[in-house]
Amino acid sequence: MDRTPPLHPFLARPGALKPDAVTPAAADAAHVANATKAAVEFESFFIAQMLKDMRATTREMADEDSVFKDRVNQDMQDMADGILAKQMAGQRAFGVADAILRQLLPEKITPGNT
Repeated sequence: MDRTPPLHPFLARPGALKPDAVTPAAADAAHVANATKAAVEFESFFIAQMLKDMRATTREMADEDSVFKDRVNQDMQDMADGILAKQMAGQRAFGVADAILRQLLPEKITPGNT
C-alpha cells in the first residue's frame, strides 16, 4: 500500500477525507465576498499607484525650497495618499472594482449595485 501523502488531502482516496459540509449558498456568498474584497483592494492599489506617480511628477517639477522636496512632508503625503486611496476604493469612485466584478461574477448582481 502506498503511504506517501497526497498533494491534496481531499483527493487522497474516495471517502477517506471529506471537506466540511458547506452549503452551495454559503460557498457562493463567501465567493462573492472574497471576490468583492479582492476587487476593492485592487482598486485601492490602483488609485494609490496613480497618486504616487502624480506626487512624483509634482516633486520633480517643484523648486528646491518647495515643501514638496521636504522628505518629512513626502512621507506624510504618501501616507495620506494611501488613506485617500482606501477611502475612494471603498466608495468605488473609479469603478475599477465594479469592472473586475463584472468579469469575475458575470451572472451575479455585483454588491453595491442591487
